[in-house]
Amino acid sequence: MFTPDELPDGLVVVNDQGRVSLFNREAGLITGLKPKEVLGEPAAVVLPLYDAGGRDWWQCGNYHHVVPARTRHPERSLHLVDGTEVLVTGRCVRDDTGATIRLVLTLRSVEERQEHVRDQAELVSTVAHELRSPLTSVKGFTATLLTKWDRLTEKQRIFMLRTINADADRVTRLITELLDVSRIESGRLELRRQLVDLPARARSAIAGRVASGDEEERFRLEIRGPLPEMWLDLDKIDQVLSNLTENGVRHGAGTVSITVEPCEEGAAVSVRDEGEGIPADEVSRVFRQFWRGERRGGTGLGLFIVKGLVEAHGGTISVGRAPTGGAEFRFTLPAGTPEFV
Repeated sequence: MFTPDELPDGLVVVNDQGRVSLFNREAGLITGLKPKEVLGEPAAVVLPLYDAGGRDWWQCGNYHHVVPARTRHPERSLHLVDGTEVLVTGRCVRDDTGATIRLVLTLRSVEERQEHVRDQAELVSTVAHELRSPLTSVKGFTATLLTKWDRLTEKQRIFMLRTINADADRVTRLITELLDVSRIESGRLELRRQLVDLPARARSAIAGRVASGDEEERFRLEIRGPLPEMWLDLDKIDQVLSNLTENGVRHGAGTVSITVEPCEEGAAVSVRDEGEGIPADEVSRVFRQFWRGERRGGTGLGLFIVKGLVEAHGGTISVGRAPTGGAEFRFTLPAGTPEFV
């Protein structure tokens, strides 16, 4: 059964007498107060809040006597007695006569907002940097082709057109990544499930790398035992396998091995390389946005997206050290039918 303590934000409910009737765990963490010591006490006494000018927020608001038309109080930055800044949003719940039944407050840490702002700023910076190079190339070669077409050899024209095509693909991949990040963070990621042959998709991921110029001998695929029926989004599973395989090639060394096997949940896939592996102090950050490890390059969004796609299927993903010494990414996916997955 759901409880207010499961909410990610602080929740405070004040009754019609101005006393605290609910104070969840997160509110306690944000304010430093113990819920059991706050319940039943006057809200303005146990949870004093002040604006930037030092004015008492409770007195300025006069929430139990404001006009009925005003029920929502937009998020404001307020301060506790010790100076800690918190973000407060309020809503008055009223009866048919306009009298206040209760006041519901949500509290958020300013540090979380600042972290979110930093993430957004870094995303903008990363996107601008990643777009600049291919767009500069496209602009330069297009201008050259338009103004010097007759003076260029056939070989030069083909080279420029192929470069433009490759850079256009690069921009398209970046836009796809950004859309994926947006859908994952907003919970709007949609799955189109169908019966998927996981071993076949793993072979396809390897074939894609070989077609890109990697040696076929660098890859090894192992299928262990029969698998249950897997109803998955084929495109998104291809994206997961392709990303992890490319990650093993770019950041690892030696043979990149893919193992597909049944597990208690349904099926498990492991992608291993024989490189130096991921430092222990970096493991906890691997699936965060913008993590790139020691070798820079790319947006640093790939593994964040992989995690989001796997979890959208109801699966889990982890990273550790492979028996061969490199990195091992292992994800599990639940089995089932379209009606129950």
